[in-house]
Amino acid sequence: MQVRTSFDSTTPVLSFTSGSGITLGGTAGTILVAASAATTAGVATGQYVYDLEMVSGGSAVTRLIQGTFLVDPEVTK
Repeated sequence: MQVRTSFDSTTPVLSFTSGSGITLGGTAGTILVAASAATTAGVATGQYVYDLEMVSGGSAVTRLIQGTFLVDPEVTK
């Protein structure tokens, strides 16, 4: 999974892989993406794009989900 400022951005803002931010649920078919506060601390307020791809043992790439999200500054201090 990669998060970028735009679709054509060459540098990811965040990047996750299985075992490093992504936990696969095996036969349950679930995928958990989790980022620590330390990982996201350097992400600036703004709108981002992301996609999550799965790579099979045969190197076939399948996009599972894509979208946009907003990062808002912390309100509670």
